[in-house]
Amino acid sequence: MKEHEQGVLLRITIDENSRCKGHPLYETIVQKARELKLAGATVFKGVMGYGADSRIHTTKILRLSEDLPMVIEIVDTREKVNSILPFLDENVENGLITMENVSVIKYHHHRKEK
Repeated sequence: MKEHEQGVLLRITIDENSRCKGHPLYETIVQKARELKLAGATVFKGVMGYGADSRIHTTKILRLSEDLPMVIEIVDTREKVNSILPFLDENVENGLITMENVSVIKYHHHRKEK
């Protein structure tokens, strides 16, 4: 079954060395999203990027970086996405957070009963 609806995409860009209470921040964000029962979260590791300090982070062999960009994407309703914003405000010290309206096409997977 396929449904069309409006949602919000929350995109959080941080560096992979960002921490929260000793744990990788990207892991902590995904765990918080799950705790808040947001529809889902995905983490992407960038191969190259730069932020406010204009320093290039890359996977190129001559400039091997251990501080690559990490992007966490979360899609849900605006109300549900808003529920994680106080946590992000408190824990993301360096990074970029954006939100945009998206059209969601939801595919339902029906599990077979055993």
